Amino acid sequence: MASGFPPQKQETQPGIQHVMDPPPEFSSSNYKPSNKLHGKVALVTGGDSGIGKAVCHCYALEGASVAFTYVKGREDKDADETLRLLHEVKTREASEPIIMIATDLGFEENCKRVVEEVVNAFGRIDVLVNCAAEQHEVSIEDIDEARLERVFRTNIFSQFFLVKYALKHMKEGSSIINTTSVVAYGGNSSLLEYTSTKGAIVSFTRGLALQLAPKGIRVNGVAPGPVWTPLITASFSDEAIKQFGSETPMKRAAQPVEVAPSYVFLACNHCSSYYTGQVLHPNGGLIVNT
Repeated sequence: MASGFPPQKQETQPGIQHVMDPPPEFSSSNYKPSNKLHGKVALVTGGDSGIGKAVCHCYALEGASVAFTYVKGREDKDADETLRLLHEVKTREASEPIIMIATDLGFEENCKRVVEEVVNAFGRIDVLVNCAAEQHEVSIEDIDEARLERVFRTNIFSQFFLVKYALKHMKEGSSIINTTSVVAYGGNSSLLEYTSTKGAIVSFTRGLALQLAPKGIRVNGVAPGPVWTPLITASFSDEAIKQFGSETPMKRAAQPVEVAPSYVFLACNHCSSYYTGQVLHPNGGLIVNT
């Protein structure tokens, strides 16, 4: 896989996947499912595209019943495509219906409603994956209070609220997986708001893991490096996109399908039963101080 991508820019967030060139890869013929999530119910935020879509796909292949969130309007086409895909790969044992939920996760009442819809459909939640996020390039002189709050609401407030309401429907053996980023460890000069939220997610993951360990609920994180997703084309310049991923030792960005197995591992009890408060680092070889 080569580094860099053709120049392209989406002017509005959230980014959309179906217009990207090349489209992000959410599946691979090399991935061999083995029923790791048989009978599980999973809620994945931001599951219409990018890493979230790849996670939904892998979870469905592994036997889970999957619900995912998306942003109404901008992401309708991506969400419809993901829903169609999940129905195609759903195992015979997985429950119907697979559901997609349009919402703005930055507000507590919306997070509560999402959890209620999933529980009404499936009766419980076994795996919660917090993946939805937004980012903007900004200098400290141009920080705007409204957008700063907006980024924190999307990226970290939503995780607090979703866990708050999902927890009463989770039992011993359940798993919470929070998406942070390599920038939480190395920083990023142009993504101050985003980087700050991702650092907060690392601390949230560690503290929540300690709080929920007595309940037998594991809490872990994934800190991807550069990954080819709609977030990139909706926030970076043409020049940055041409060079995207070249800073890693592997000299390329990841595809979402290369990151999704980390989420499978952390959701699977017999694979990761002794993991909690930990963060996996699929980042192309970047060394981080954890």
